Amino acid sequence: MDILIPLLLIAAGICLFMVEVFITPGISVAGISAGICFIYAVWHAFTHTGPIAGFASIAIVAIGCIAVIIAFMRSKTLDRLSLKKEINSSAGNHAATLVKPGDEGTATTRLALVGNAYINGHVIEVKSAEGLIDEGTAVTVWRIDQGTVIVKRAARPQ
Repeated sequence: MDILIPLLLIAAGICLFMVEVFITPGISVAGISAGICFIYAVWHAFTHTGPIAGFASIAIVAIGCIAVIIAFMRSKTLDRLSLKKEINSSAGNHAATLVKPGDEGTATTRLALVGNAYINGHVIEVKSAEGLIDEGTAVTVWRIDQGTVIVKRAARPQ
């Protein structure tokens, strides 16, 4: 009877540990209950049966938990839960379709390499080709490179 209680507690703990690993990952009631079962089984084995049974119960708990983790890794459960789709699109710059090289506008923010400009009735994020351009300065769309609108100071102020 003294050996039966730790064995039943270890079996219950391993079942709860399997529930924790396979069904409710994270720290949940099943995981805490499994830990309590393991601790009480080891304590009971040490106090009522002796150190040999206590160390044997520790070994059984360790081997059982490792076996559950190995079974989890080999069961392809992680493959079924993992994302298999690839993202092959990118966030397009809609602003690049609103302007073309040669369009003129005004910098609405200071272009410390990147800022906003008012071009063709739209506020667009632009990149300065010439370094710092102050707010309110007239700019011209120089080119569009991979969806990025690149501007220069306009030849004539607006």
